Amino acid sequence: MPDQNGLALVQAARRLNIQHPLVVLTGRGDEQIAVDLMKAGATDYLPKSQISPVSLAQILRNAIRIDRAEREVLAASQHLKENNQLLLQQNRDLAQQRAQIEMQNLLQTDFIAHLTHDLRTPLVAAKLMFDLFRKEAFGECSAAMHEALLAMERSNENLLDLVNTLLEVHHYESGRKALTLTSCNMWEIIQAAVEELQPLAQNKSIALTAVNQAEDYPSVTVLADCQEIRRMVTNLIGNALKFTETGSIELRLKFLPPPEDNTLPSNGWVSIEVQDTGLGMSEAEQTIIFERFRTGHHKQAGSGIGLHLVQRIVTTHSGTISVTSEPGQGSLFKIRLPAQRPTPNDQEATH
Repeated sequence: MPDQNGLALVQAARRLNIQHPLVVLTGRGDEQIAVDLMKAGATDYLPKSQISPVSLAQILRNAIRIDRAEREVLAASQHLKENNQLLLQQNRDLAQQRAQIEMQNLLQTDFIAHLTHDLRTPLVAAKLMFDLFRKEAFGECSAAMHEALLAMERSNENLLDLVNTLLEVHHYESGRKALTLTSCNMWEIIQAAVEELQPLAQNKSIALTAVNQAEDYPSVTVLADCQEIRRMVTNLIGNALKFTETGSIELRLKFLPPPEDNTLPSNGWVSIEVQDTGLGMSEAEQTIIFERFRTGHHKQAGSGIGLHLVQRIVTTHSGTISVTSEPGQGSLFKIRLPAQRPTPNDQEATH
């Protein structure tokens, strides 16, 4: 090559995008020549003084192996790049879908909030009107009319309770529920809830009772929103009444002190159990019973939000809820809430 050397030839070949392996024969064995050739894109080089059939065959085989390995690495790199681009696009698509879902959820919750609020106004007005009719403010009513008014009033109450429950669920799920934490006496709350629902139990000839098994602890209290805890207990009793045709419903209040070897700061647990002799439920139903709008297969099944609201109230107060049941054998709901730290007077009373 009178007009150029091997280095210039390799550079020209690479500029022409020739991708074949290149082995350069050089008359000098200078290491710098080797470095320059490799930088230019040569696969290998061999001084002419060292050429032999064995060395030439060996260096050509090595060049072919190196070229194949480089091509495989290049292909793998390209494949990885394409996969990365695909993953990036999928992530962008998922982010867009997530944003759409969040927007739909927001619209849905806003729709529920506005709908329930708009429904509540006429229901409250109807409740007041039923009360006036029952008091015969517009004239005398016959016994049949009183009976019909009572039936309509009960239906209106049920619908109003459903709307109020939907509103409460919305407040919890949207993070807008404001709790007023005070010291709540659990036995007083249970007694009040039982007294409130006793007429419904008597109407179905069901024995509704409450047992205080925490009498050794004179002040079994929890730091909570007492109105929400009352709602929780009332919903549990109402659920038991709905699915119990005969027999009894028993509420049990217990105090579970922390273990003696417990090193964690704990004041123990307040336990509320609701045991009924109702229809019971299968294992499959028990796994979904607290999900929103999940209902059982019984004809008494309602909207499926009452127990969901109970769970929301319990978990918001750092408690736990569980259920054990068998079809035809009734159900047992257990709630645990963190007990409030007893006052010095309470501690003295337990000694």
